[in-house]
Formats: sequence, C-alpha cells, structure tokens
Amino acid sequence: MIFQALQSLMTPTSLFAVFAGTVSGVFVGGMPGLTATMAVALLIPVTFTLEPLTGLILMGGVYCGAMYGGSIPAILLRTPGTPAAVATALEGYPMSQKGHGGLALKVSVISSFVGGTFSVLILLLIAPILAQFALIFGPPEYFLLAILGLVGIVSMADDENKLIKALISGLLGLIIALIGTDPISGMLRYTMNMTDLYDGVAFLPALIGMFSISQMLELTGTKSIIFEPSTMKKIKREPFPKGLKKFIAIGSATGTIVGLLPGEGATIAAFLSYNFARQHSKNKKLFGKGNPEGVAAAEAGNNGCVGGSLIPTLTLGIPGNSVAAALLGGLLVHGLIPGPELFTKYGVMTYGFILSLFLANLIFLVIGLYMSPYFARIAFTPTELLIPVVCLFSILGSYAMNNSLLDIFVALLCGIGAVILQKTGFSLGALILGLILGPIAETGFSQAMIMGNGNYAIFFDRPQGIILWLIILLLLIPPVIQIFRRHRQK
Repeated sequence: MIFQALQSLMTPTSLFAVFAGTVSGVFVGGMPGLTATMAVALLIPVTFTLEPLTGLILMGGVYCGAMYGGSIPAILLRTPGTPAAVATALEGYPMSQKGHGGLALKVSVISSFVGGTFSVLILLLIAPILAQFALIFGPPEYFLLAILGLVGIVSMADDENKLIKALISGLLGLIIALIGTDPISGMLRYTMNMTDLYDGVAFLPALIGMFSISQMLELTGTKSIIFEPSTMKKIKREPFPKGLKKFIAIGSATGTIVGLLPGEGATIAAFLSYNFARQHSKNKKLFGKGNPEGVAAAEAGNNGCVGGSLIPTLTLGIPGNSVAAALLGGLLVHGLIPGPELFTKYGVMTYGFILSLFLANLIFLVIGLYMSPYFARIAFTPTELLIPVVCLFSILGSYAMNNSLLDIFVALLCGIGAVILQKTGFSLGALILGLILGPIAETGFSQAMIMGNGNYAIFFDRPQGIILWLIILLLLIPPVIQIFRRHRQK
C-alpha cells in the first residue's frame, strides 16, 4: 500500500501541490498575523475542484511551511510570524543583534526539519497506538500540563530579584487571560461591556504588540538592528554549532507528545521544549542573550507538533490543534471520515498524504539553507525603512484575525506595556507563558473539580497525573537549589 501511495505522490500534479503548498506556507508563516490555521482554512473551498489527495497534500505543505516560516521574522525582526515562533524570538533575535542572524536561521531550519521529520515518521509508524495514549489525558492532566509549562517561569530567573519579577510577570499574564467569559459558569469577567472581549483578549494581536510593535518602538533611536558589525561573508561561512543534537532531540520528542494531546498547540510545545532545553543546558547564563540551543529546541518543538497533531486527527477525528481542525474540515469535505477506514479503504490516499509531509519538510529545508544568507540581509535594513513597514504589517495582521478595531488597540497597548516592562526588568517571556497557559489551567482545573466532586485527590489518583507531578518536581528542584545557594553565598 505504501508503494502505491508513493506512486500516487510522484505524479506531476502531486509534486507541484507539495512544492506550491510548502512555499506558500513559508510565505504565510513569515507574515505576522497570517497564521497556518487561516491559510489552511482558506484553502478548503479551493480543494472542492481538486482530487482529495491533491487537496490534502496542498494543505499539508502549507502547514509544514508555515510552522518553519514563522521563525524567519521572529529571528530577524523579533516579530513572530506565527504564535509558535515566540519562543524562537527569545534567543533568535539576540543572535541577529550580534550579527549571527544567518546562523540562527540555519539552526532554525535544520531543527525544524528534524523535528518535523521525526513527528511524521512517528505518525507513519505508530499512529493508532499513540492515538489511544492521547485519550487517557483528561482535565486533571491538562491542568498539570499547564502547571508544567508555568514552572518554566522559575527557570527564567537567576536570582531572587529576577525570580520575583518573573513571578509577577507570569501573574500579570494570568490576570489578562481571565478577561472574557468564564468557561464553566458563562459569566462575563472584566469585559467592560465590549462584545469583542467576550472571547477574551485576542492572543495573536497581543503577541504582535508585545514583540513586533514594542521592538519597533525600541528601535526608533537606532540606525540598525545589529549592534555588533558583521559582514555577509561571515554569515555565509558560519558553521553549524556543535552540541545541538541533544536539544533538537528534546524538542522533537516534546513537540510530538504535546501535539498528540487534543487542543494543545505548537506554541505550548515550543515553550515546553525551550524550558526543557534551558534546564538541561550547561550554558544557562547565555539564555536570553542569544543561545542557539534555545532556537534549536523551540523550532524542533513547534515543528514536531505537526505530525503529532495529525495522529488523533486521522485516527480518532479529534484535532490536535486549530490547524489540524482545519485539515479535518478538508477531509470531511471530501467525504473522508477519520478512523480505521482511512488507513485501510483509503490507505493509498492517507499514506500518500503522510509521505508528502516528508517531502514538504525537505523542500523547506532546501529553501531555508539556500536562502538564509539572503533572509539575513533584512537585518541590515535601515530602521527608518524597517519601522513603518513592520508596523503597517503588524496593524494589518492584528486587524485581519477578527476584523476588529479593538484588536489594533490591544496590539498598541501591549506594545507600549511591553516596552515599560522590559525597561523595568520584568520578564516578557513569563508574561506570555501566563497568557498562553492561563485558560488551559483554568478550564482543566474547573472540569477536574467537577469530575471529582470538589475533591483535590483527582489530581493524584491516576498514573499519568503522578508522572506529571514528578516531572514538575524534577524541574522545580534545580533552580530552587541554585537560588538558595546564591542566597547563602550573599
């Protein structure tokens, strides 16, 4: 069957669909506000006139390309093209400021390729088995998974002062995440009678403001992004750093596992991978200053989510994330119902689609390696040209999500607020973690308490919950001991 699927993939139409989808995905991912979900959803009507396999291949190529493409502006301009690229910007942009933008892009594309290929290989080999694993995760485990992500706030601090500010930043993110409708009772919270806030503060406009607009505001007094002079020759000749295999492996495994869990997204996968890399790094002090280990882990994590998210989508009909949900819509449009029949009766088409994802990863790898020196030239653009262009696309991207003027004001306010927070030493990364994981933690906690009739034992009476508690403790102990030792030395 796989041989037949390979034959169907090698037709000119299918190959062109893979190439066109991947290139389009890289472009979409590189434009702030144009998410992979939006691109795949817009493609669904186009697939009406196409063969089912061609339509799926086109959407899969966009998915893979967009997950990598988001890292390009994140690294060069601190403007994440997709929400998942936020973690990449934390290390990638400082590398660009030091004149190593080309190297950061090289690390990004190689890590993205490895993470994406690993997850698709897992999808090809053991999808049905892992889909059953995803079903054992309930509300208590989702709450603990959110806590696991929030533990990363502690690892962002090197001393007591930074720890306090990081915790305050995380708390601020959690408070912002409370705005909107209570997921259990349906009561409105802090919406100020604005209907646009009933669903909460729009996540992408807030990210665009905190990263894109805030960075443009900070660049107003400078002539160039790069603080340390560098030539294009140096960018082309920089070798791939040694010792990144471990961090790429961490990101690939974390991204695939998180992608398996219904409702979880690449953003969480990227931040968890980034935090795990920080915990296992021998160069913890370099994090936040341009450490390629962070770029490698984050990019492998968000691309590892691609194959992982498709496992419950294809086998159970439960989308792993919003992009997988759009892909599921593409399947249903052609009368293809997820389940065993997809791998038996329609096996040639399904395996052809999975094999096309390998090809999509290979295409963006070639594009990234060949074009990274040229992409890196963006960092040399004079700020008087760069600032208005990036601000224009940021405003358009904020508006395009929900066609809401309020989202533009949210982006502007978040941009100004991010500048103030950074100038006063607070952690923007911790705030983002609180904003992302707050709703997941709240919903998981509320549903778990309803399931357990108000008994907190529900968080400890299942094996998967106990394993998550142990991981949380293992991640908390090292930074706490380190801070305690420094306190004693003082």
